[in-house]
Amino acid sequence: MGWLETFRTGLNGVRSHRLRSGLTVLGILIGIAAVILTVGLGEGAQAQVGSQITALGTNLLTVTPGSSTSSTGIRGGLGTASTLTMSDADYLSSKTVAPDIQAVAPTTQSEETLTAGSTNWSTTVVGSTSPWLTVRGRSVTQGRFIDNQDVSDNGTVVVLGSTTAAELFSRADPIGQTVDIGNVPMTVIGVLNTVGSSSSSTTTSDPDDQAIVPITTAADSLFGGTNRNSLSSIIVQAKSSADLTGAYQEIDHELLQLHQITSPANADFTITSEASLLSTATSVDRTLTILLAGVAGISLLVGGIGVMNIMLVSVTERIREIGLRKAIGATPALIRRQFLVEASVLGLTGGALGALLGIVGALVLPGVIGDPISISAPATALALVVALAIGVIFGVYPAGRAANLAPIDALRSE
Repeated sequence: MGWLETFRTGLNGVRSHRLRSGLTVLGILIGIAAVILTVGLGEGAQAQVGSQITALGTNLLTVTPGSSTSSTGIRGGLGTASTLTMSDADYLSSKTVAPDIQAVAPTTQSEETLTAGSTNWSTTVVGSTSPWLTVRGRSVTQGRFIDNQDVSDNGTVVVLGSTTAAELFSRADPIGQTVDIGNVPMTVIGVLNTVGSSSSSTTTSDPDDQAIVPITTAADSLFGGTNRNSLSSIIVQAKSSADLTGAYQEIDHELLQLHQITSPANADFTITSEASLLSTATSVDRTLTILLAGVAGISLLVGGIGVMNIMLVSVTERIREIGLRKAIGATPALIRRQFLVEASVLGLTGGALGALLGIVGALVLPGVIGDPISISAPATALALVVALAIGVIFGVYPAGRAANLAPIDALRSE
């Protein structure tokens, strides 16, 4: 009996028990589809986070203040101290002090309520300077951004994020309109482009929902406080990704000197990069992907056990058939091959249908759950190989059991 005849016989054996074979295929199908979707979801999340952080710039460094300690000895988190000032930002802007730095944007921010007529909206108000637009990789779709003159004149002007503008003015043109921040009337001079939500710690939770004002206006008229010269952070853009290490060292060296700190271990500031954020986010996504793929792998194991179960039942039901085949000359290798073909057909059918379901799910689900799912060709191909391997591996024992039956005992079986 050739391979073609063996395949035809094995296929007939599968079709003769359609319901049982279908349930076995369903178990493998679910496992394969789950693996493809979980891997695709993980890769999609990694790509999304990577694109968001890359859009912010891989050559960015963010300097944040250290932690503060209350009078009762309770220490706050990083960023709670007032250790960064405008003087620090001015020094870092010097090409002599820091030749690897392209631009510096000092920032201070606070949650405030904006009012336009009878409409109000709470958002993050960020005080900064003109380089903020370039450093953050943003642009304005309407009007203009704040300039050096606005900063030096303590200008009462504001640039709104697209979400903020939509909430305050609905469909009206916001340019030239007046927005009250606290009790200070501000003129809207621009609207930022839309970038979508971001997981970066250097931005607000929704960068489209914020208001940018001159840093001098924020310190003197809006936020106030005992130390109006303090900053929430200093965002630094290196000349290129290759200059990031040099810029980091220049910032660290200069701030230690300015703050008169002799030991780097006692630094009252922290420097982070977008590259480290990308690495951390990718690591988390990869761990979750492995975890979910492991759960899906258990489904595949269950499907494999189903294949073994149906093949053992098939061997039991077909003992007389096996005995007759061996009596007329079928060798144990031929019997073993027939049952392995049946198990492989079950595994490959489940794998093909599972891969198809996984691809359809990857195309449809993003519109439902709002998260991207990548279709990974290597993962799909591997899933098909695994499905076939499941059929073969879990079919070995039943096939061996059938091949080892003695013809006389098989023919006596009722």
